[in-house]
Amino acid sequence: MTDSSQTLAGLEQCIIKRRDGIYVEPMAVGKMLQGAIGALFTSNYLAGLDYPMLAKALYDIGPAFPRAPTGEPLIRIAADIVPFDAERRSIYRAVKIADNQAEYTFEPVFLPDPRNPDGMGQPAFLNVDEFVADMWAKGIRAGLDIAAISAAIASGKTERVVVARRVDPVPGQDAQIVEVSDDLHRSDAPRQLPNGKLDLMSFQNRFPQIKQGARLLQKLPSREGQRGYEMSGIPIEPADPKDVDMQPLVGEGTTIQRSADGEYIVAVKDGFLNVDTGSGQISVGDKIVSREGVSSRTTGNLQLTGDFEEFGEVQEKRVVEGESITIHADVFGNVVSRGGTVLLNRNLVGGSAANARGDIRIKGVASGATVQAVQGEVVMNRAENCIISGTRVTIDHAVNCEIMADELTIRQAEGCAVAARSVTIETAGPRRQIEMVVYALMPDNARVDEVIGLMRARVADFERLAAQKQAEMDELTNQPEVRKYVVLASKVRKKEIVLTPEQVPQFQKMALAVGPQLKAIGKVSLEVKDAQTERDAGNKLLAELVEHKNSAAGVSRVAVTSFSGDVTVRVLPFNPDGSSVYHLPPKDIKLRLRTVGAGGEVLYAGSNGPFTWSSAEAEAAAV
Repeated sequence: MTDSSQTLAGLEQCIIKRRDGIYVEPMAVGKMLQGAIGALFTSNYLAGLDYPMLAKALYDIGPAFPRAPTGEPLIRIAADIVPFDAERRSIYRAVKIADNQAEYTFEPVFLPDPRNPDGMGQPAFLNVDEFVADMWAKGIRAGLDIAAISAAIASGKTERVVVARRVDPVPGQDAQIVEVSDDLHRSDAPRQLPNGKLDLMSFQNRFPQIKQGARLLQKLPSREGQRGYEMSGIPIEPADPKDVDMQPLVGEGTTIQRSADGEYIVAVKDGFLNVDTGSGQISVGDKIVSREGVSSRTTGNLQLTGDFEEFGEVQEKRVVEGESITIHADVFGNVVSRGGTVLLNRNLVGGSAANARGDIRIKGVASGATVQAVQGEVVMNRAENCIISGTRVTIDHAVNCEIMADELTIRQAEGCAVAARSVTIETAGPRRQIEMVVYALMPDNARVDEVIGLMRARVADFERLAAQKQAEMDELTNQPEVRKYVVLASKVRKKEIVLTPEQVPQFQKMALAVGPQLKAIGKVSLEVKDAQTERDAGNKLLAELVEHKNSAAGVSRVAVTSFSGDVTVRVLPFNPDGSSVYHLPPKDIKLRLRTVGAGGEVLYAGSNGPFTWSSAEAEAAAV
């Protein structure tokens, strides 16, 4: 076998011997090569063995093959094929196999000495390449530790060494879903105020906003594991990697997008990111949804630009500001809406709820709280020790509360001080030592009437001045010379008369003669217009004042069906200046309604019902 181009007999399809070494046919790796190597090791061994390369060719274990300049793999496994004679094979001992590893006892070995057959023999040394061939014959064909074998042979010591181990399979990687957008992460850093200072009670970006088309999550496909091998060369298959379905994670405002670079969950519209911590479902919507509660630890104070829904508690002194706000747990802090609906499904304790342009609804109990709807309705189940105001207020049971509204309806009121244009109470009475007071709001028009009177006098003055100036102008324009010139000048301007060159000097002389009168007429005409303008503006303002007075007057009424104790009903005047009657600071509402002797005329004091009163009926009776 000295010809570099000849092939090994019987192994032509697998192993090729060249001048520079023993090569493996690239197409013959795997089982075909295992059979060829087994046949070769029957009576031969591979000298100068590159065991990592052989293991790669047999079992695809280890680094990739090097490649020739032409691009094809170079699989050189040894320097030569050498016969393995029986005497040499006899010096290799048996191997012990246990616990997925093979142990070999290295000790001094001897070859028979032909000159002294009965003697101990000639010392011999093991060879790593022969060791590999002998192990193959003993069934150890994968997982050989060449470094340990070489070190043990070189040391010459008597020792037991682990020479092979099972090659465990490398598990594959399950498919997984990873984040691909930084917008998914909230920033809990303190929010920076316009003056550069930090607000330690607020976070920078607790609820991220997502743009349409943004990629949120990506599915990374599963990756197959690497096969392992028993020491005998029998393959051990790795467990199949698990797949994952992205569809359960797709919520409102998101969809799955498949493209050449992968599979993604993307946003189909602009909005706020919401993640259901239970199911992992991700959605993008107009409403912010939170399940962690509002506290100094979780969110800090919130200043939001959209609708908000919270499933956790709102901690004491924390502020939630936004549009429509829905909270499903107890509220101990402050809820502020710029417009929309505030819905509290549980209790409001010691905090506040305010809405600039919308309704407030509290399904639980409000205790020691402030509830104010500037332009909206307040609907409550039970209120205790609260200050409440709104356009319309409806309460099932109110205890020790101060309430102001345009329209007020209470099923049962105890120890309250209430004021409204229209008051309807089914049952009213004191609460222990706290009295029950009902105020009928009545506009105080004295100041408005005074302003109306002053405006009418001013309008009359300008009317007289305009008439006076008009008379002066009529007197000037009725002079014969002035009237003649005005008529002639008008016809000249309209080109009804065309002056001859001889008539022009006469016309100019006539203009000079009446010049002082024309100047006086112009001045008086301006004075007439000024007086008329002031008169018209005064009439417009007067009409607005009268309309405002009439609209503010309305009808005030009180209706109490039954009494559970003494109740006082009074008139409470208010200034009808166009501002809200009930939109006052909470302390002013309490002070105004609880001041002893507040209000005007007493309409009723007692405990016998029912009681009804109407300002319209009272005025009719007075007439």
